[in-house]
Order: sequence, then structure tokens, then C-alpha cells
Amino acid sequence: MTWNPWNWNRRQWMRAGFASGLSGLALGLYTWQIEPHWLEWVERDLPIRGLPDDAVGRTMIQLSDLHIGTVSESYLLNCLALTAEHSPDWVVLTGDMMSCQGDEMLESVSRLLDRIPRGKRGTVAVLGNHDYGHFWMQIHVADALVERMEKAGISVLRNSRATIGGLDLIGLDDLWQPNFEAAEVANLFRKGLPHLVLSHNPDGADLPVFGRYDGWILSGHTHGGQCKPPFLRPPIVPTKNPRYVAGEYELTHGRKLYINRGIGYTHQLRCNSRPEITAFRLTRAEMDSPAKPRHLFANRSA
Repeated sequence: MTWNPWNWNRRQWMRAGFASGLSGLALGLYTWQIEPHWLEWVERDLPIRGLPDDAVGRTMIQLSDLHIGTVSESYLLNCLALTAEHSPDWVVLTGDMMSCQGDEMLESVSRLLDRIPRGKRGTVAVLGNHDYGHFWMQIHVADALVERMEKAGISVLRNSRATIGGLDLIGLDDLWQPNFEAAEVANLFRKGLPHLVLSHNPDGADLPVFGRYDGWILSGHTHGGQCKPPFLRPPIVPTKNPRYVAGEYELTHGRKLYINRGIGYTHQLRCNSRPEITAFRLTRAEMDSPAKPRHLFANRSA
């Protein structure tokens, strides 16, 4: 029998309409209530040239885009508790701690700062565009956030470097903030030492200042596009470079970029782009070694 909807009767059309409406409702509920809080725990090797012996095999966990203020606090606490269970050696936070129109979220951030797991070797952070308040232009809001984070024992890198556990961690301030100066980054690299760059916005990986830098850059910012049609690129990604959505990218001169999809959101919608915590196992790099997925721990979800 040939399937021909043009020959359907009224009842068949009503059934088809009901099924379509139900499917749309289910998809809407999924993108609103399920996927935004369906955390994926991602495990990868992170090969770094010149990594000292006592750092090989240790764990670095990347947390990004918490967006305190627009995200369920109980969900964030579950994510932080899951991270703490794994006792990481380093914790790196790659920006957008909060979403705000000013300094109204600072108290909420302060409540959660003590719950952010501390790495056994160190915990560092960089700022994202949303950490700069309204239209990402309020430097005093970012300064107040940094002051609270530093008092809580989290080092915030703003075009600066920290050497922790034999690893040079270089942090870029947010590219969209009004006083960003790429030239300040040039003097932070020390030749021959193991290093890692943190830049909230993955467009930072394309700055000319990186020259022949051949290490890793860890970023966030994109939320993986947040809503991504199957087999297609997400329609909206807040980057100049349209390639940069999520995951690993091979760049020039051996430079590599990893984009974390983030824990939170600015609007409670995700589809085909689950929130992410990334657990890296540090290894000593061989030439052109990629970051390989691996199982450091039992896969967990918050």
C-alpha cells in the first residue's frame, strides 16, 4: 500500500498533528530541562613538551563558564562536588564565573567560591567577558570579582604567568574587555619550559603574539554552540573564527587548542551540546602528539 498523506482523512491528519505536537513538546522539554544539566565528564591525555617527571600522570581538571546567576545553584554544587571527588592536582577555570549586569552576583559567587575544588598543586583562573558586567565593559566589576577569588585562594591570571608544580601557566585577560593588550602576553613565555595557556575566548589562539608557540591553549566561551543541529554547525557561535566550536583543534607551528563546552549557560537551552567538565591526564609530549581520549576515572554524570 502506498503511503500518501494527500489521501488521509480528517482523523489521520489529527493523529499526525498530535504526534508532531507531542514530539515538539518533548524536544522543547529536553532542550530546556534535561540537556542543560546533563553533564558530560570528558577524559583526555594532555601531552606537554618538557613536562617534569613528577608531573607526568597527574590530573588537571578544567572548569569553564559556570555563569553563576543564571544557572541552578544546586546543579553547580553537584558539578563542583563531582570534581572534588577526583582530587585533581590542578584546577583551571577558564572564565565566565558569573552572569550579571553589574556587581549584583558577587555575593552569590562568594558563597560558591569555597565549594570550588582546590588542586593539590594549585588552582588558577582567567576571566571571561561576562565577568566584566554589563556589556562586558565594567572593569570595576571584574576587579571586585578578582579580589574575592584571590582572597579565596584562587590565583587569577590577567595577562600574567604563574609557575605551579613545574608548569608555567599563562593566563590571558578576556579579549573583549576594554583594556586588553595582546602585547603584554609576548614576554610571558619562557623558552624551554613546560607551559600551558588559558584563554577564555578561543579567538585568543589566533593572536599574532603567539608566533611559533607550540603548546596547548585551553578555552571555553562557546558553550559548544549551545544548540547544534545534528551533522551541522551550530547557527550561533560567539567567535570571529567560525571553526571554533568545541573540542580539539590543530593549529599552526604545533599549537593546539582545546575548547571546553562549559558547565553553565546564559539561557537555559542546550541541544546536542551537553555541558562539560574536562579531566586531563598530563603526559610528556612526543612530536605532534594529539590529546587522546582516555578513561582516568569511571565515567560520571552530575
